[in-house]
Amino acid sequence: MNAIAEILETIAHAPIKKRAMTNHGVLNEAYCYAKPSSFSRGMRIDLNGLTILLISGTASIDENGVSVHIGDFRAQMRRTLANITGLLESEGCTWHDIVRTSCYLRDIDRDYDAFNEERTAFFKEQGLDPLPASTGIQAKLCRPELLVEIEAIAMFRTDKEAAGSKE
Repeated sequence: MNAIAEILETIAHAPIKKRAMTNHGVLNEAYCYAKPSSFSRGMRIDLNGLTILLISGTASIDENGVSVHIGDFRAQMRRTLANITGLLESEGCTWHDIVRTSCYLRDIDRDYDAFNEERTAFFKEQGLDPLPASTGIQAKLCRPELLVEIEAIAMFRTDKEAAGSKE
């Protein structure tokens, strides 16, 4: 094998740099639940100047792992968005970096109008244009009191050239 082929082979099999995301100011870790669960709040993947954040399903959970705003869909929606905002901030980015969301509603027939009003108002407050790609799904959520859960994907550049640095 020649030197170039060896280098390409090494690059092709090199591990991708990744690490778990967290923000204890807004959410606790799933392993701290009364019934521990095995997942990260999110995963940060760094690929040669491009960062991808894969944010796990996030709901109206406080920093102690307690479900909050029981029975109030709009308040749960706002807390969910605030929790995702906190995770984004912990990685130095914002909703402007979100490219996709998957939104799970316990009762889509009952709650979709309120969901869409809250999401539209929030996205407008953030000044998002374009809006992220999104899917709305009715689903049984992991806790019976939760009415909405959202997962998100963010992408942003971290290399100096894309960040505007002129060294």
